[in-house]
Amino acid sequence: MADSSFDVVSEIDRQEVDNALNQTVKEVGHRFDFKGTGATISWSGQKGIEIKANSEERANAVLDVFKEKLVKRGLSLKVLDAEEPKLSGKEYRMAVALKEGIDQENAKKISKLIRDEGPKGVKAQIQGEELRVSSKKKDELQEVIALLKGKDLDIALQFKNYR
Repeated sequence: MADSSFDVVSEIDRQEVDNALNQTVKEVGHRFDFKGTGATISWSGQKGIEIKANSEERANAVLDVFKEKLVKRGLSLKVLDAEEPKLSGKEYRMAVALKEGIDQENAKKISKLIRDEGPKGVKAQIQGEELRVSSKKKDELQEVIALLKGKDLDIALQFKNYR
């Protein structure tokens, strides 16, 4: 009998992030507490978002609104890597990077976790920016998914190609 397997990945649904960003732009434009503060949020390249405002507090408030919109759309806040607001001229700028993919260090950590705490018949292989988990029994794969969901890792994980 062939092994059953699934992939552990860390991906971002770009369309959902874009929708959350557009909702944030609308809310920042309409809310009274943002009037006259020059607060804006926009894409900065493919994997980044830039927030601008006239004070550090306003920049953080825009980030909070954006986080709220992401959560409402079912996205994990672990995909965000926000820097501290920096003064640039007369305005504060905050760069927010989007983390995608599992780097080697986290992949090794997850693989070790599966080896140490998971069922004995389970194998984990690092394949680029994802992890392939395989086993003879599907029940063991379910246990691994439950184990990984229960752990507080610093990256957002999704499970796909379950077969």
